Amino acid sequence: MCTYSTDEQISELMRRKRIGVYVGIDPTAASLHLGHLLPLMPLYWMYMHGYRSITLIGGATAKVGDPTDRLQTRPDIRRADSTMYTTKIHYQLKRMWQNVDRQATRYGYRKEWAWNRELVNNSSWYNTTSFAEVVSRLFKKMRVGPMLARETVKRKMTEGDGVSLAEFVYPMMQAWDFWKMFSGPKGVRMQIGGSDQYGNITAGIDAVKLLRDTEPDVERKLPPDLLHTPVGFTVPLLTDSAGNKFGKSAGNAMWLDPFMTNSFDLYGYFMRRPDSEVEKLLKLFTFLPLERINKIMEEHNLDPSKRRAHHAVAFEVLALVHSFQEAQATQTRHKQMFSKDKPLLVTPLSTGELSSYPHRVTPASSSLALSFRPDIQLPESLILGKSISKILQAAGLAESANDAHRLVAHQGAYVGGAPGRTARTNEVMREGEITFQPVKSWFPADTKNFLIDGKILLLRRGKHFVRIVEMVSNEEWEASGRTYAGEPYKGRLRMLREQLIAANGGKNPSPPFSTEEVARVGELIARMEREGDNALEEADTSKPPEIKFPPERSRAAQLLDQYTRAQKLNPHITLSVKQKTAAIDKVLRDARQVLENKKMMRDKALAEASATINEKEIAPSPHEN
Repeated sequence: MCTYSTDEQISELMRRKRIGVYVGIDPTAASLHLGHLLPLMPLYWMYMHGYRSITLIGGATAKVGDPTDRLQTRPDIRRADSTMYTTKIHYQLKRMWQNVDRQATRYGYRKEWAWNRELVNNSSWYNTTSFAEVVSRLFKKMRVGPMLARETVKRKMTEGDGVSLAEFVYPMMQAWDFWKMFSGPKGVRMQIGGSDQYGNITAGIDAVKLLRDTEPDVERKLPPDLLHTPVGFTVPLLTDSAGNKFGKSAGNAMWLDPFMTNSFDLYGYFMRRPDSEVEKLLKLFTFLPLERINKIMEEHNLDPSKRRAHHAVAFEVLALVHSFQEAQATQTRHKQMFSKDKPLLVTPLSTGELSSYPHRVTPASSSLALSFRPDIQLPESLILGKSISKILQAAGLAESANDAHRLVAHQGAYVGGAPGRTARTNEVMREGEITFQPVKSWFPADTKNFLIDGKILLLRRGKHFVRIVEMVSNEEWEASGRTYAGEPYKGRLRMLREQLIAANGGKNPSPPFSTEEVARVGELIARMEREGDNALEEADTSKPPEIKFPPERSRAAQLLDQYTRAQKLNPHITLSVKQKTAAIDKVLRDARQVLENKKMMRDKALAEASATINEKEIAPSPHEN
């Protein structure tokens, strides 16, 4: 571990003041990777000991790109991709902070008033700070000589494709981030980063000291004492057995997004680490006390073949990154798969097998967010031609169009865009920022006003469920063979119902197949596809999911049966406005029919009586002759 101040200075500063500390991450990919977790761990430790902890998303600095240890300039990131990366990493960090609280409770920490965490995006000040202010306050006072002497700059100029002005001033952009949090109410005094960030951190510390000492506003000027001194330290990089850095650029990243690196593969990465590394990994990646780590290593050394230490670090990382429940499930799958004594009962999930939709959308539950894939593609015909309720349903944020309509009515759905604007006058949120506004009912054509780069639509339900919807052409969607929830003529229940009708000789029974009956058949079919004949063997034969073909009955009896079945499934069932209107119409139709029938019967009776009277008048009397 390297420090830009002495250990004694940092210890004294932390002893005398609850300083703020931050870790910065540029959203240049769709997910964090395992290397990002190394600088985050000391940040989490400081949070649990009462220091203000900030994760900074570099929405602005990502547009420039960090040139550190690179010989080739980073490719430009499109605005749509930048928005997607920023959104995904924002909510990934948010979930990990929630898991930190759970891990702290698990190890006996009690949350106190001093526990303070924050998720910040540097676009919030770069979008409101003039370029002239940065130049006059920072650039004007910095000297080029020390910056040219940096090893990264020299290597890129001599061995690479040269250094652009943007890359040259990148460390100053990081320094401005440090200064904004140092001089403001956040009280940040420390930056943490990987060892490859040593040059950027030291340049930032020098710049912050310069800005502090040259503050023109006397009332805002800070004294150059220990309590107002910026410090920093670095953590070692994550490398492979050959010493190569793990990461996106190297092409060997272990992603923290379960849809990019599934939990089983992430668990397996730690299981493959050599014994010589595992104790270090336990100290770097877990919240385990040192006494517990020493005990684990003692047990591990007694029988290394059991890889107890490897299982411990893999479990702890998954509990932090995903959830405790996911760590338990993955450990069980791994032990069952590689156990010599037990048969293979569960196979590891591949990335493609993770569900893109939660089983049931419940915005109050954050645990479901792990299995909720944030990015999705939907066709242009839906995005630009259907209501926002249909889009929310297709995106998996609502169970039906009616559910989506209620969600919108109660302002539980949000769309990415400038707050406080209507659909017709909306300004898409600024690049690098994530801002939402409640969804309102608007015309389908107005949805285009919320598209970023003409193709990305950000949607959110509650606090945890976010959808990054990419609009694709109708031709591409048709060619893919995919379907979305609520797509016309593509519903699974509808197709099952058609198959059942075909099996019934092409006739729909009366009353017709209910949704519950069709769903039960679909569930059994799905189980058979997954488990084969075992599904039939394990099925409850006392209550088989049979479909009955009742005889023809009146419509009133059919409605009564359907209502009875619905009441059994949900005793508190309520009717929608449409259903109530239909019921009223039916009552009126029935009453009108009854009146018409009575009128017909009365007219018929009168006609018959009149005919009888006429016959009596016409018929001759037997005494007339």
